[in-house]
Amino acid sequence: MKRIVDISDGKVSDQVEDELITYSLGSCIGVAVYDKTSKVGGMLHFQLPSSRLNSPEQKRSPYMFADTGMKELLKNIEGLGGNKKKVTVKIAGGAQMMNDAKMFNIGKRNYTAIRQFLWKNGLFIDQEDIGGKNPRNLYLRMKDGQVHVRSQGETTLL
Repeated sequence: MKRIVDISDGKVSDQVEDELITYSLGSCIGVAVYDKTSKVGGMLHFQLPSSRLNSPEQKRSPYMFADTGMKELLKNIEGLGGNKKKVTVKIAGGAQMMNDAKMFNIGKRNYTAIRQFLWKNGLFIDQEDIGGKNPRNLYLRMKDGQVHVRSQGETTLL
């Protein structure tokens, strides 16, 4: 069953028939996390690097931010029996979607934020498809943890 992860959203699953999908990753970053032992995984589609800049919004929409979104995603994975210390982490997105003046550099800031969060929590990125100027879609198949990225009509296995 296809389960869509919207912008500023996160979902977890322990159902082998599920596939988690997020679309239109521009400067946003999609994070696919999977524990192959328990076959529990999840996906996050976050927009901004840090919740510290917007405390009221973090309470309403924790998945909007790298820090609060990953914290919530990992908590929910553990709630389904996954082990956050055993997960693989694959990410995509972080494109430069603004003009050539690189206004705000949100994609790069998002990438830095997710790397810092993961490092502080003893996790590392196993594979990534980051940067560039094109949007991407990210897919996580729950039966085996396979992750692939689709961009510009091409599909890449991570």
